[in-house]
Amino acid sequence: MKNFDARSIHPKAQETLRVTAVRTVIEEGKTHQEVADLFGVARGTVIKWVSMYKKGGYEALKAKKQGRPKGGKLKGWQAYAIARIVVEKNPEHLKFPWALWTRELVGDLIYQKYGIRLSVWTVGRYLKRWRFTPQKPL
Repeated sequence: MKNFDARSIHPKAQETLRVTAVRTVIEEGKTHQEVADLFGVARGTVIKWVSMYKKGGYEALKAKKQGRPKGGKLKGWQAYAIARIVVEKNPEHLKFPWALWTRELVGDLIYQKYGIRLSVWTVGRYLKRWRFTPQKPL
């Protein structure tokens, strides 16, 4: 039987496939190759599923949420606190070497306050979301 790509089926169906395949190996004593042929997947896939089961039980075979996680790195109250500092304080007051806020400095502030390292690009997206615009010094 030709192998099919199980990634193309619904996550719950994938979970059912994994659980059924592992049960067939564990409870019925079939070989990895027999189960692979029976379900149309690669032998290595069955070996991986059985290994996952041995490490974490049937819980390890459950479908997991797919895609990027929702939300940003900063929690709402953290974002509010950083935005407020940027509005109310000058970087020099906080012992930063520059007099104007830059994306790099805001990123450093976030790291100092919360231990969260953000890329300059991500900091720029936060600043845009907070409606801060780049300013040219006089």
